[in-house]
This record gives sequence, structure tokens and C-alpha cells, in this order.
Amino acid sequence: MTLDLTLPPTTATAPAAPAAAAAPGTLGTAELADLVRSIAARPDRWRPLVRFQESGRWWTRLDAPAGVDVWLLTWLPAQGTELHDHGRSSAAFTVAAGTLTELRPGDDGAPVPQGFAAGRTQTVEPGDLHDVVNAGTEPAVSIHAYSPPLTRMTYWGAGPDGVLVPTRTVDTDEPETDA
Repeated sequence: MTLDLTLPPTTATAPAAPAAAAAPGTLGTAELADLVRSIAARPDRWRPLVRFQESGRWWTRLDAPAGVDVWLLTWLPAQGTELHDHGRSSAAFTVAAGTLTELRPGDDGAPVPQGFAAGRTQTVEPGDLHDVVNAGTEPAVSIHAYSPPLTRMTYWGAGPDGVLVPTRTVDTDEPETDA
């Protein structure tokens, strides 16, 4: 199987979601980053829960403070997401084991890959678009946090003119849905 790390060509990036005042009890990306790093640093909390499945990424919810969802995700080689945003939720993820590659549209719309080895953390502001894939040869584990808890995701693709456009929006309380 050949892994395609490219996003559709674009001529513009997607518009950012309008900024909104944080609801009481929600965490910003810096606090979410601290949270996922602290959980990843405690493998006794997550390692016994790790499962892998050939049919797609596997995930389970972890204990979290009020106003936050925390998820343990596992990735076999070539498993990944689609280009998406997290609605009004801020997010952060830490790679707990293995490596992951995140792709974001650059200023010119071309995908910009960034590799994340175990111990690396990435934040995702509301409205940011990204795609995550295990482009490596070994399984990977990551811990993700969303605040406020994830309720809606929009998936994006290139329109006929090459500009990124929403392809579908789903209401969800999981880290990604299947089409």
C-alpha cells in the first residue's frame, strides 16, 4: 500500500472560525497541551488501555476535568484522518509512542507536513484545519484533549477551483467519525 501524504491542491486556505469568548470551565490550547503532556508522562494511566485494529484507528475516552474531553488514540501504519477542523473546540495532542505526521494547508494552500515523535505536542485552535496520519512503519499512540468537548467537525476538500471547501459537517462527541 502506498501512503499518499498530499492534500488536494488549493489556491487559498480555509477561513478561520470567528473568535468567541471561552465558556467558563473551558481550557485554552496551552492548558490542553499541558494536560495531554501530563497524561502521556504517566503510561500507567494509558498503556493498559492501548488496542490496535486493522479496520481503522481505535480510541477510548480517558478521565478528564470538567469542560474537557480526553482521548487515547491508536494508529497502525497508514491509518489517518481526513482534513478537518474541530468546530468551536480548542485541541492539543501529544504523541505518546511512535510517530505521527500532521498536515496543514500552508499560506499557498499546499500541504505542509510536520513530523511528531513520541513526546511532541501540537495545539489546534478553533477553525484550524489539519490532517494526521501514521506515515511510519510502527504503530503509534497519541493523547488528544478538546475543550469545550468536541461536538462538531467539518471535513474539507478542494472545490472545482482548487479552493478548500467544506465537504460535510458532522455532529459528534468522538475524535473523528467515519463518513
